[in-house]
Amino acid sequence: MRHGPPPGPCWLPGLMATILLVDNDPLQAFLRRSILEGQFPDVERVGDAAEALCLVEQQQFAGNLGLVVSGLNMPGIGGPAFVAELHTRLPKVPVLVLGGASEAADDYAGGWVRFLPRPFTGEEMLTAAGELLAQCACETV
Repeated sequence: MRHGPPPGPCWLPGLMATILLVDNDPLQAFLRRSILEGQFPDVERVGDAAEALCLVEQQQFAGNLGLVVSGLNMPGIGGPAFVAELHTRLPKVPVLVLGGASEAADDYAGGWVRFLPRPFTGEEMLTAAGELLAQCACETV
C-alpha cells in the first residue's frame, strides 16, 4: 500500500534506527517490546498516541526514527486517526499496525502502512517490521 519512495529517515543495514512502539496495553507492550528487542537494538515504547506525537516532534528523535509499530486499541485517537496524524507530521516513516479485533486493513489509508491482523505471532511481527525497514532502505538508496 505504498505511494512512492519516502525520502528521509529510514533504516539501513548496519545502522541503528529507532523503532517506536505505541501500545496502550502494558502487558502486550512488554511482550511486543521484548520480541522486537530480540532483533532490533533500539526500541522505545510510549503508552498512547499523544505521547508518540509529542515524541516525534523532537527533531533528534524523529531524525533517527525508522519505524512506528502501533498497537493502539482504545477509544479516542486510536489506530486509524493516530496513523493519519503521524503521517501528516512524518509522511516518510513506515507504520506497522498490529490490528485490533474491530479493525481491518481498509481502515488505514495511504502509503507506508502495513496492517497485521490478529491473531499474529511474534515471528510474523518481526518479519513485517524487518520488511518495512528493508523496503524503506531499498527505496532510498
